[in-house]
Amino acid sequence: MSRRRDPAPRPATAARARRPGVASELLAGAGLLWRGFGMWRRRPGVMALGMVPAAIVAALVIAVVVVLGANFAGIGAWLTPFAESWGENERELVRGAAGTLVVVGLLVLAFYTFTTLTLLVGDPFYERIWRRAETDLGDFAPAPLGFWRSVGDAILLVLRAIGYGLTTLAVGLIPVVGAIAGPVVGALLGGHLIARELTQRPFQARGMGRDARRGLLRGSRARELGFGVMTQLTFLIPGGAIIVMPAAVVGSTLLARELLARADARAGGPPETRSGRALDSAPGRSAAAD
Repeated sequence: MSRRRDPAPRPATAARARRPGVASELLAGAGLLWRGFGMWRRRPGVMALGMVPAAIVAALVIAVVVVLGANFAGIGAWLTPFAESWGENERELVRGAAGTLVVVGLLVLAFYTFTTLTLLVGDPFYERIWRRAETDLGDFAPAPLGFWRSVGDAILLVLRAIGYGLTTLAVGLIPVVGAIAGPVVGALLGGHLIARELTQRPFQARGMGRDARRGLLRGSRARELGFGVMTQLTFLIPGGAIIVMPAAVVGSTLLARELLARADARAGGPPETRSGRALDSAPGRSAAAD
């Protein structure tokens, strides 16, 4: 009597079984940020320097918001000269709405451009953190970064941040649903933007253009959003951006390496880099390393 053999799984079914779920990908992406804090144990001096640019940009943003808030009435009057001949109640209502829109718009813009401005101000600090992370992970010799190419990418990111900010502001103004949809859209767009900004350096150092970087991020969208949204949410905590930014630079390096390893695995070739988990067991800090 012949023994019955179970049929082999179909390739499509096997592929689905191996594909990680959206929830697990989001959590894995968020976990990259917290793993980035492990660099504080090995390179506290380098990481502490990474807090300086974020503190400078945060102080500038707060100063601008305070100045605008103190001149709230004047800004509303300047924007609505047509309301000068209106009745007092109508004039004050329109001017108050105009002043509020300016302040809220600035806050939304700061929400999106904070990371870009911080990276521009603190480029030498964050490059040093990134290089230490790459050194600890090993298997990669960073190539020199082109100055004008970096400037061009930074300008594009600023323009994209402004576009995302206007989109979020417009969604937030939608009656009824805007109060909920605005913050959700803002978190998703902001997380996507942060992931693109922070992974720009490790991808550029591997000679990857904008299209190649965009393709890698698109192929692991849930993991990218998990990292970016978690980073964005920590920035909302008072002082959070100053503390978290150095760890986010390390986390983005881990994210870039994982996406590259996935692309190599899908192509059937050997992994280009080791797993990001190597950073968790990297050699201890030495005085010369800093």
